[in-house]
Amino acid sequence: MLYGLIQLTWFDATTAALPFITVALLQLLNALLTDQTTRRVKSAHELTTAVNLLAEDGTAATTTPANGKATAANGAENGKLQKQKSEHSDDSITNIPSAPVCSSSPPSSARNSINLLHNNNGNNHVIIPHTPCLPDLLSDEYHEDEDTLSLENLFPCDQSEIYASKKISFIIDEVIQTEANYVNNLRKGIKNYGELHARSDAPESFKGAENRKRLLGNVEEILALHETQILPLMLRNQRDLKSLFDEFAAYFDKNEFYCYVIFMMNKKTSMQLRQEQRPWLQNVQNEISDKLGIDSFLVQPIQRLTRYPLLLQQFISEFYKSGISCKPVLASVCKLETRMRRLLEVVNQAEDVPAIDEIAELNLASQGYFRRATEFEAYHHRSRKKYAAKVFLFDRCLICTEVRKRRLAYRHHYEWSTLELQLNGSKSVTVLQRGRTASAKGSAKEEYEFTASEACAMTQWLRCARKIIEIDRVEAAMRGKFVLPMDFVLSVGAAIWLLWNYS
Repeated sequence: MLYGLIQLTWFDATTAALPFITVALLQLLNALLTDQTTRRVKSAHELTTAVNLLAEDGTAATTTPANGKATAANGAENGKLQKQKSEHSDDSITNIPSAPVCSSSPPSSARNSINLLHNNNGNNHVIIPHTPCLPDLLSDEYHEDEDTLSLENLFPCDQSEIYASKKISFIIDEVIQTEANYVNNLRKGIKNYGELHARSDAPESFKGAENRKRLLGNVEEILALHETQILPLMLRNQRDLKSLFDEFAAYFDKNEFYCYVIFMMNKKTSMQLRQEQRPWLQNVQNEISDKLGIDSFLVQPIQRLTRYPLLLQQFISEFYKSGISCKPVLASVCKLETRMRRLLEVVNQAEDVPAIDEIAELNLASQGYFRRATEFEAYHHRSRKKYAAKVFLFDRCLICTEVRKRRLAYRHHYEWSTLELQLNGSKSVTVLQRGRTASAKGSAKEEYEFTASEACAMTQWLRCARKIIEIDRVEAAMRGKFVLPMDFVLSVGAAIWLLWNYS
């Protein structure tokens, strides 16, 4: 009787095995289709060291001795941020702190001209390795020393001694409390000034959804991020600092804080609009009994973004003063503080994007994320002109502008797929453009030569450009490939099995 219950027919065995066979075949197909890209990634990975030789010069500011304590001390010293004064005008936003100052001494290999992007036939060039990541994961490296990378960080540590420190507990409480206050202030500001465009006595420059966006920017998007994501994250992890710092850093890695870059791009337009209608805004402020006004409301996002690294630096300082030995938490907070400082640098540079003149031929909104702006001495080979330039890096293209006192004159833009970068030294790089026609496919003509005042600036610029190109090349290689996600494959297999057995 028992034998009869467990006896299987060939039909039952085939039905049970079919989903597994389907999954295996689909995964094999995906592996074969992506094998070429994988081989290029592996072979290029061996050349990473050669490409990053120049970058070693830029890691001096974030890489520290192996004793671990110098990591936070050096980061706190080099990444010191100025506090923003809470005044009633957007003029209270001073220079947003930039990345740490690094040594300008060139590496020994920087004298050799290295082609960073493409491998032309017959030439000894170094290819940038491919990185299988998405554009929203484009973030600067966090350089850790041997002590920070130790196996101790893989295991949980006792955080009770951290909370035993009254000063550290006070800093943690301040981070959470100021976050809650920030959310409340943004919500109140939107309530007070979010419907100005709908008032019957509103000036024409304030009416309509488009003018509302010019005035307030994307402040509602910023509120949504902090109200639904960041504040709940802090509240649920206030007794687990490592999880708090790691989850917070993940939002920077995924570029969720890019909304602040967009907000800064709109800053100049908003300030001009408010200045034009100052008397009317003052009447509205008096009517709703708001002591601070709309200027104070719209300056808060940048003030908050600047406040984060200051609080983390206080935490790191007290961490060492208290003699606490909890390296996983230290590694996480240093990583987060580095992410925040580098975002502040990009936010500061984003203010210049709307200042580009005569760029009607190029729609900036379709160029992807803005990544970096760097000042160079530029020499244009075709026109044989040399001028001070500011070069903007976007996900889709490189834009070169000429600096003319307080304005930026647009000169050229290039898609990344058409460019080659040839390193001439620690401070100089040549930009070459490949021919688009079949006859000129293998040729590359010199377009620009960019020279930085410091090797550090060139290192950071090259690192950012390299990452953008890595992602662009991976996307191009994967375009048109037949790839199915694993969850989809399993769902289809399960559906086939259920239909076969119960139909």
